[in-house]
Amino acid sequence: MKSMNETWKGYLRDDGRKGIRNLILVVYTVECASHVAHKIAEGEEDVQVIGFSGCYGNDYASRLLESLARHPNVGAVLSVGLGCEYTQPKSITESVRNSGRPSEWFFIQESGGTIRSIDNGKNRLKQLREIMVKTSRPCEMDLSDLVIGSECGGSDATSGLVGNPVVGRLFDYVVDRGGTAIFEEIVELIGLRDILVKRSANAVASQQLLESYNKAEKYCHDVRQFSISPGNFTGGLTTIEEKSLGAYAKSGNRPIQGVIRVSECPPHHGLWLLDSVPDDHFMQFGYTNPNDTEGIMDLISAGSHIVLFITGRGSVIGSPIAPLIKVTGNSETYQKLEDDMDFNAGRILDGETSLDESARELLDLVIQTAGGKPTKPEQLGHAEYFIPYKHQQTPDLQSGCRV
Repeated sequence: MKSMNETWKGYLRDDGRKGIRNLILVVYTVECASHVAHKIAEGEEDVQVIGFSGCYGNDYASRLLESLARHPNVGAVLSVGLGCEYTQPKSITESVRNSGRPSEWFFIQESGGTIRSIDNGKNRLKQLREIMVKTSRPCEMDLSDLVIGSECGGSDATSGLVGNPVVGRLFDYVVDRGGTAIFEEIVELIGLRDILVKRSANAVASQQLLESYNKAEKYCHDVRQFSISPGNFTGGLTTIEEKSLGAYAKSGNRPIQGVIRVSECPPHHGLWLLDSVPDDHFMQFGYTNPNDTEGIMDLISAGSHIVLFITGRGSVIGSPIAPLIKVTGNSETYQKLEDDMDFNAGRILDGETSLDESARELLDLVIQTAGGKPTKPEQLGHAEYFIPYKHQQTPDLQSGCRV
C-alpha cells in the first residue's frame, strides 16, 4: 500500500514521547469544580477539559486522569479542585511536572469562589501557554512514531463487512511500518476465544489473551449484560457472536503482542489488545463499557495519538486530547450525517472502490490528521469525555509509555 508523504511535524516531549497536537489541558478533580474548569477553558482554542465527577477516591480514575494529563499531545496542564475531594489536583500537577511539562493547580475554596477562580485560572493558562510555546520542540514524525487506537460504536451489518475491515487493513500497514495499533472491547469478542489465542505472538501473549477473555466472559454473565444493543439488532446484527466477528475485523491480521490495561502504554511497537474490563472486586462499578466515550478515553490513556471510531448507525461524538476519526461502512449513514462523519467505507459495498483503495485513502486521512488537519469532530468542537468509577489493577505506569 503506497500513500502520500508519510512524515509530518510533531512535538518532542522531555520524556521522549512525540505528540501530534500541542494542547493545554484543564483537569477538574470533582464534579463541584467542573463549571469553573469549563469556564476557564471557554474561548481558548488550544485548551481542552477532562475531569472526574466522583467525590470519593478511586485508584482507576486517578491513574486515568494522570495518564491523560501526561499524554504526548498535551503540552501543559492546569488542575482545578474544589478543596475537599479525595482526588487531589496537586498529585496530577506533580505527575505532569515529572514528565517535563509545565503544570499548575489550585483549589476553588482557597481562590474566592467562582468568579475569582475563573480569573485565577485564565491568568494561569496565559502563563502556562507562554512557557509551553517557549519550550515546545518541533520534531519529525512518521508512522513508526504513531500510536493509533480503534473503537466500535453503533455497529450495524456494514461494520463487520467493510467498516472494521478497512481499519484492520490500515492497522496492518501501520504495524508493518513500525507503528503501534491498539484495539479494544474484549466484551465484543465473546465467542472468539480460540481465534484470539491463535493470533498471539508468543506464549506470554497467549496466556494474557486467554485470561482476559475468560474474565470478560465471566463479567458479562455476572452483570447479565452482553455488549449488544437494540440499535445493533435494527442494523441487522442478531447475536453477540455475529457482532463479535465484525468487531474482531478491526484488529487486522498481524500477531497480537499482548494485553495492556487502562492507562498502560504498550511496552513496544506492534498490535495490542486493551483490556478495560473491571477486575473481580467486592464492589462492582457498573458495566465494563457504559458508553462509547469511556472506551475512547481508555484508548487515549494508553497513548493513542488518534482514535478511529467505526459506526454503522452513526454518531456525533468527538474526544479531547486525541483526534477522533469517525468511519462508517454505511453510505446511507454517511449521507445523513456527512457533517459529522469523516470517512465513508460504504463505497466498497457500493462497488465504487476496493478494500485496499479505501484503506489507502483512510491512511492518507490519518497522516493528514497527524500533520495537523482537524477532523470533523475537532471542527465542530466535539470533545466528549467520561471517566467512571471502576476497579482494575494496573502495573507501574511510570516505567511504560515509551512508544
